[in-house]
Amino acid sequence: MRADIVPGGTFPDYELTDHTRTRRKLSELQGNDPMILLLSRGHYCPKDHQQHLELAKFYPQIAVSYTKIVTISTDNLLESNEFRDAVGAQWTFLSDSGRKIQKDLDIQEYTDPHHNPMIPHTFVLEPGLVIYSIYNGYWFWGRPSVEDLRRDLREVTRKIRPDWDLGAPGLRENWETGDQTKHWPYVDRAAHAAHIASLTGQS
Repeated sequence: MRADIVPGGTFPDYELTDHTRTRRKLSELQGNDPMILLLSRGHYCPKDHQQHLELAKFYPQIAVSYTKIVTISTDNLLESNEFRDAVGAQWTFLSDSGRKIQKDLDIQEYTDPHHNPMIPHTFVLEPGLVIYSIYNGYWFWGRPSVEDLRRDLREVTRKIRPDWDLGAPGLRENWETGDQTKHWPYVDRAAHAAHIASLTGQS
């Protein structure tokens, strides 16, 4: 793994083609939310299938917690779609059949020259693609369990959400003044409502 890919570092903002043949950047997919990023061997690997099946079960909780998830594999687009369908995933799959990430991060799984995949890794990222945790999944038990992810995402969310504890000093005052920029979705709601009204022609 490249030396700068460590907790506290920034994951590169790669741009790849998703399962719908649309070019997507990781920063665009993440927005301002925490993100689980999987670097996967791909459709042929039973270990990857098991990990993704567990995440598919976990996905409703990921979705309601304002968290994103993305899978990148060295599959081509057809294989990527088949893999996504086979595990019942509802999130974005990106294809890196050209091995851009494998080469850039120096994570070739050299023990499998036939498939030439990436060494599987799972990242938990703070907004801005900041790396919070890294799991090396060459061996299956190196991959994070749902509880590992829940623990990491709890700490990341606690860190980035100013309204994690509604009893924190100043939060009620922020709400009652109408500012509300410290409350989800962290915008001036009056100004946002006026902006939407201007776009829709409503007063």
